Amino acid sequence: MTNSSPIIGIPADRRELSPHVYHMAGEKYLTAVTEAIGGVPIIIPVLSGHFDMNTVLELVDGILLTGSYSNIEPAHYDGPPSAPGTLHDSARDAVTLPLIRTAIERGIPLFGICRGFQEMNVALGGSLHQRVHEVPGRHDHREDATQPLDIQYGPAHAVSFTEGGLLHSLTGKLEGEVNSIHWQGVDRLAPGLNAEATAPDGLVEAFTVNNAPGFTLAVQWHPEWRATQNPLSMAMFKAFGDACRQRAKVGN
Repeated sequence: MTNSSPIIGIPADRRELSPHVYHMAGEKYLTAVTEAIGGVPIIIPVLSGHFDMNTVLELVDGILLTGSYSNIEPAHYDGPPSAPGTLHDSARDAVTLPLIRTAIERGIPLFGICRGFQEMNVALGGSLHQRVHEVPGRHDHREDATQPLDIQYGPAHAVSFTEGGLLHSLTGKLEGEVNSIHWQGVDRLAPGLNAEATAPDGLVEAFTVNNAPGFTLAVQWHPEWRATQNPLSMAMFKAFGDACRQRAKVGN
């Protein structure tokens, strides 16, 4: 590891592309790591029980938890059964939920995006709405899948930053404009999490972990999409990258 190129671990999705199973991560996340922070992304296979995850944590300078088409199995937060046809990824759940707790305890920089945001909330004791658009008082936060990706990932709504919080500190602003590409969202925020941003309907869209020994940030939106073209995305990735470089410098 070098001071200029931190190693960023990215837990994979386990996906079946018939007839074989693959452990994979979206290129947009890998590109964000390389272009926005100058890091080296390493995909972590979600093979729970096949190797010691502590070995992985000794090799990386930070963890990026990505979005995914799959949802966290609701048994992890005592939620009701998912709607028929919901895609789950039990292999990813089995790796990421304990990994999050260990990474926080060890002060390893942690950045969660979309599913990763939801994973961090669940791992620390929070719960989720499985279909936010069906919750009274909440807006429809889903993308229009019939539109081109540039439209799907374009600005969708404002978020309000918590005054004095991390996002306020990073941007010098109390509001930002974000995309919105999710069905699930925070129901109960886990104990010890600080809300950093909320949508106009009051839905928590970002949080940090109170008193964590290392950098933590989780956001419901997708800052990895063309991150270098978005000042808010760059502010977050830069802060994450700086924390990862500092960890690489001082050693694990």
